[in-house]
Amino acid sequence: MSAYVKRSWTIAFLLIASIITTLIISLNLGVISISPMEIFRTLTGDGEAQNQMVLVHFRLPRMVIALLIGAAMAVSGAILQSVTQNDLADPGIIGINAGAGFSVILYIFFFQGDMGGSDLSVFFMPIASLFGSTLAAVLIYAISWKNGVSPMRLVLVGIGINSAFSALIIIFQLKMDPKDFTRATVWLSGNISGTDWVYVLTLLPWVLILIPFAISKAGTLNTLHFGDEVAAGLGAAVERERRILLMIAVALAGASVSVGGGIAFIGLVVPHLARKLVGSMHGALIPISALMGALLLLVADTVGRNVLAPSEIPVGLVVSVIGGIYFLYLLMKS
Repeated sequence: MSAYVKRSWTIAFLLIASIITTLIISLNLGVISISPMEIFRTLTGDGEAQNQMVLVHFRLPRMVIALLIGAAMAVSGAILQSVTQNDLADPGIIGINAGAGFSVILYIFFFQGDMGGSDLSVFFMPIASLFGSTLAAVLIYAISWKNGVSPMRLVLVGIGINSAFSALIIIFQLKMDPKDFTRATVWLSGNISGTDWVYVLTLLPWVLILIPFAISKAGTLNTLHFGDEVAAGLGAAVERERRILLMIAVALAGASVSVGGGIAFIGLVVPHLARKLVGSMHGALIPISALMGALLLLVADTVGRNVLAPSEIPVGLVVSVIGGIYFLYLLMKS
């Protein structure tokens, strides 16, 4: 086993251990503090009814959602950065999240979908979100095309599309009643409070199918990372593979937005950190990005849930503080 492979497995093991540790700490923290021993007893079926309710029905599902969304957004960002050959590509920055959010707002506005997830309407939200994120991706790709796709042109067009969809979101929000307007505003800022196992079942198939599919495309991503001319010279069907990979990234981001709202910057920050640890080979980069994204969002949710308890800070705002600072750092560096 090469030193690179050993290093990748070591980092993966450390990230998994960190996730498990954070899960235990997060389960313990809250308005109702539960000791690690009580957590173990409750999860094995011997705990008190109150602890069972708090852990199984409130804390644990939102933690699983945080892990799934963090992994999905990180992998989406890693794919977008490689496909566009632009280190600033991110589903939040280039308008994918905004397109998905706009589509979900339309679904809620016209069909009165239940944002609480108490009925089957929650299963249709990822489909609505996928439609919006795909529309945004198609617009960005089409407008950016000029004898090929320039990485900087793509990001600039994406920022414009992001602004347009954000304006449309506000227009439809203003037509909602005050209660729905407030709920939609909090949701769009990136919020996973109130999620339950229905949301987990909604998002889980997308993550379990698309992330392994992205890992299977690691060789293609490695080739595209060297540029279109080199990739074509090596026999890759550049445009066909780029479209497939873009759809994977769009679907992961869209499904995540439908459940957690507009959580930005994970797709920007995490792939950069992962590259510093394991390099640019996507066979290791994608799994490590998934684990780092899951850990980052879980930590952000734990902080947002407890730092001003009993009030909560939406997890998207916590991530934006971290991601915004890192985004400025990347701009100054480049």
